[in-house]
Amino acid sequence: MAVEIPAIIKPSRLRSRGGLLGECLAEFLGTFVLISFGCGVVAMAVAALPGSGRAATPTTIFLAAGDWLLITWGWAMAVTFGVYVGGGVSGAHLNPAVTLAMAVRRGFAWAKVLPYWFSQVVGAFTGAALVYLVYHAAIHAFDAAAPGPKVNGHTNATFSIFATFPAPYFHGGIWGPLIDQIVGTAFLLMLIAAVNDLRNQAVKANLAPLIVGFAVAAIGMSYGANAGYAINPARDFGPRLLTWVEGWKSLAFPGSVSGSYSGYWWIPIVGPLIGGVVGIVVYDLFIGDVLLLRSKLAESREPGESTPVRTVNGE
Repeated sequence: MAVEIPAIIKPSRLRSRGGLLGECLAEFLGTFVLISFGCGVVAMAVAALPGSGRAATPTTIFLAAGDWLLITWGWAMAVTFGVYVGGGVSGAHLNPAVTLAMAVRRGFAWAKVLPYWFSQVVGAFTGAALVYLVYHAAIHAFDAAAPGPKVNGHTNATFSIFATFPAPYFHGGIWGPLIDQIVGTAFLLMLIAAVNDLRNQAVKANLAPLIVGFAVAAIGMSYGANAGYAINPARDFGPRLLTWVEGWKSLAFPGSVSGSYSGYWWIPIVGPLIGGVVGIVVYDLFIGDVLLLRSKLAESREPGESTPVRTVNGE
């Protein structure tokens, strides 16, 4: 039975939140939920489980594929619930790459792009701050027990709770991680477009956020190890900014580890922004345009009229 829920704030004071401000608040809160659970699950895997005696040693992480599955499914649920929280107000982009792609191909107002981006980054920073507040004891215990190298007492392992970095086999090169981020985000936007396209086999019964979460899990399982599958500029930049403030310094900005990689911070921003546009354009070229043409052909026929059959000679 439906129940009317009264507003906490008087309706007369809510009018300013009926438009763009309300959408930005939804983007903030949705992204806050996304990062709180996403970075939270990594904090569990990296610092809390080892430090609480639930691993072989206080610094034992990633002994088996199941450790990675914990993270991929954790991020999947983080995305799902973030979208459920903000979707009814803003559409729950929660990702600057999604916002840009929607502006390029789905008629999203360009005037809203920067406000959405700002709200997403602030939400991500705040979510990361909450994770640090809850897990700072575990994080510092891990850093104290772990061998070097360290930056200001912090390790790259605890930095990975919040932001991403490339795998050692790239030898500090930028093209491998950049391509990885373009590909991962292209798949994300392609799948988001498919899930929400009512002309296609769209998800019913308000299950779209869950399926988008599954898409994020699939990307993490298939393309996660190369560069941590940020696939979201706000998801990386907001928490990265938090780590810089809290003392990870050069690990965060410019994003460098001596002998491994340097100046990495921009790749999880630029790669996803490019990849998001690529993904939604590819979907429209291969699927969206075909569905549009079919719908127009169906509308142009009279009721009961069959599709004309063409011979080899076109007659």
